[in-house]
Amino acid sequence: MLQECLEGLDINPQGTYVDVTFGGGGHSTKILEQLKGGKLIAFDQDDDARKQAENIKSSSFSFCQANFMHLKRFLKLNGVTKVNGILADLGVSSHQIDSPERGFSTRFDGPLDMRMDANASLTAAKVLNEYNEDKLHKLFGMYGELRNAKTVAAMITQQRVNKRFVRTEDLKAALQRVAPRGKENKYFAQVFQALRIEVNAEMKALEDFFAPMW
Repeated sequence: MLQECLEGLDINPQGTYVDVTFGGGGHSTKILEQLKGGKLIAFDQDDDARKQAENIKSSSFSFCQANFMHLKRFLKLNGVTKVNGILADLGVSSHQIDSPERGFSTRFDGPLDMRMDANASLTAAKVLNEYNEDKLHKLFGMYGELRNAKTVAAMITQQRVNKRFVRTEDLKAALQRVAPRGKENKYFAQVFQALRIEVNAEMKALEDFFAPMW
């Protein structure tokens, strides 16, 4: 939906724009192509995104390695009082999904990490191994929309007594017993989504993002 996003922004070549989910830089690059005297500020807490941003040499571009929940504070500190448009491509980026060591994908075996900020302390493994049953129940019900969230929470707390969850395959193997037959992959994706949202405090970030800016 790249073109639709650009059309929605209706870019003013001299305007100020914000890309709060830089990712691989695809959207930011296209926005910059239309700026002449304008400014683009990009946010992303992922270190891989920062490395990608370093390849952009435009004087119209600035990158902030931080969660977009800090958007208002960053803009105020830099004297930005008005922007022409904000782009938010929410969710997990392709380069995160395609990196098994990040633990985001159900397709690959990897550590149960799922942190977008590698310096954060909370990981998916910590959630699974340390959250109590009630907290897991709410987590999977709210963020994963699992109909059997209570069953999953009970299963996880029982299994981790004998074997802690370390790898994504550990989790998938456990979920096989409670996943709807024929819909396992969709079910795994819902569980992974719930864990990712919790690990990265995505709902808190959205609440701060949508709060009045000025």
